[in-house]
Amino acid sequence: MTESTLTREQLASRLAALHRASLELIKEISPEALLERIAVLAREQVQARYAAVGVLGADGSLKQFFPIGMSEDEVQQMAHPPVGKGLIGQLMRSRETIRIPVILADERHSGFPSNHPTMTSFLGVPIYSGEQQLGQIYLTDKLTAAEFSADDQQVIEILAAYAAVALQNASLYDQIRQREQNLTRRNTNLTLLNSLASFLESSTDVEAILERTLAEITSYLRPIAAEVYLTKEDGRCLNLANHSGSLLNRIWKQTSFKNGEGVVGKTALGNYASVLRVPEPIHPSHDGSAALDDNALQAGVRQVVCFPLSGRSGVLGVLCVALTRQELLDDLESQFLSTICLWVGMAVENAQLDLQKRRLAVLEERERIGMDLHDGIIQDIYAVGLTLEHVRLLLDSDPQQARLRIEQAVANLNNTIRDIRSYILDLRPRKLHEENLMDGLRRLVAEFRGNTNAEVNLKGPAQGSIDLADTHAVALFHICQEALANIAKHARATHVEITLWTTPDRVLLEIHDNGAGFDVNRVKFSIGHGLSNMQTRARSVGGDVEVTSDPGDGTTILTWVPSSNLDTLDIDL
Repeated sequence: MTESTLTREQLASRLAALHRASLELIKEISPEALLERIAVLAREQVQARYAAVGVLGADGSLKQFFPIGMSEDEVQQMAHPPVGKGLIGQLMRSRETIRIPVILADERHSGFPSNHPTMTSFLGVPIYSGEQQLGQIYLTDKLTAAEFSADDQQVIEILAAYAAVALQNASLYDQIRQREQNLTRRNTNLTLLNSLASFLESSTDVEAILERTLAEITSYLRPIAAEVYLTKEDGRCLNLANHSGSLLNRIWKQTSFKNGEGVVGKTALGNYASVLRVPEPIHPSHDGSAALDDNALQAGVRQVVCFPLSGRSGVLGVLCVALTRQELLDDLESQFLSTICLWVGMAVENAQLDLQKRRLAVLEERERIGMDLHDGIIQDIYAVGLTLEHVRLLLDSDPQQARLRIEQAVANLNNTIRDIRSYILDLRPRKLHEENLMDGLRRLVAEFRGNTNAEVNLKGPAQGSIDLADTHAVALFHICQEALANIAKHARATHVEITLWTTPDRVLLEIHDNGAGFDVNRVKFSIGHGLSNMQTRARSVGGDVEVTSDPGDGTTILTWVPSSNLDTLDIDL
């Protein structure tokens, strides 16, 4: 078999034409258009019936195969495109050109797929950039001769060199374009996340948080539906908390899942993202598709992506996104949803903690009300009771004194009624009224003397007032009131010393009695309201209480609260 040989002038002219055409080739940046240009140019240069360009993927397999010379119908009728066997596979693994006169006669030939046109002569040239093979140029059936010539081989090898540069340029351009698209998407994601973060930071309404979150996800991914399931307080079950999607009422058949049950429960239990894919044709009995609502399958849901909503204390819920597309979420979409779920998890947790805080505040307020009633109004009523007990003893021996005591009891009850009215109005008893702390302590001492036989001495600042915040003064007043009530009820004391003095940074109140005393280690601050109330009041204003006592040896209560400078002088009352 003979080859057609070109003259030197013909070859030079041909190469010059190839050079001009290849310069135009390098300017092409569209990968699809480039492959077509390479195939067309190769076919024209060697007068072939068929031409094709193959491109390799990152793993070395045949990623693209672009043929020309066959009609669209002929291409569609073939069983499958080339997969990299036979001569094509040999060329993919070699740096050498393959040129043969008869394809079927070559031992490397592996056959044609069904409905493939018959081809005879073959010229294949690999496209290399350095040590990396980018693809191949295939030519079959020389039109002007029985086979391809050495000149044809030289021309196509030169074309392959130009094609390598053009493919690299197109690849670099495609990478730049992809990076720009990714950067644009990332900027869009950041804008959405920033907007959502600003909302989540200021919101403590769980319902509003979930509605805004699903709105952002719907705007971004365009799912057919999205739902959030939140764990109950016992952590054993997840209930549907919010749904978004006008075309679909719900994604799953059930609206409640136990931990570990179904895709939702498994996502919460494992704390990882999961995907339920619906096969085509649809088989509801496989791959968990039976759990989907029937309307979801009819609406074309092909996958449901689930992400856990995690907080500092664990998984708080699960986000479900139903999509009609088959393609899985790409990295940017997954990162976007993961970030949203992390933020929403923390926002929901903060909202729940805020609710718990408000509930605790109610409980604390109830405790404070109980403490105020015990320290104030109840103690006043108890003092009236002691006065009336004394009246009963005086009725026969000193009726006049008994009458005075009854009048005092009536006055005290009227004061208590006034305090109750004030308490109802603002839930805060005004026990000091317009008095300063020393005046209030003097009143307490006078009431105590009137209701007991104990001797009481009060010592305090010379000028009678202390530069002290109202809250601190009220705390010391109630602590003294509580201490005197305990002495009257339990101590059986005959002498009580009350001393109020200051240091550069504190105001101190000491109450000492010579009564029965008690075992501090046994009683501590847990029995009854009295001692615990004292400690709570002192600590609430930054101070503290120290109680020392022994059975039969009296009790000393030392209280301090923060204050400013004030010189003191004892006043013996």
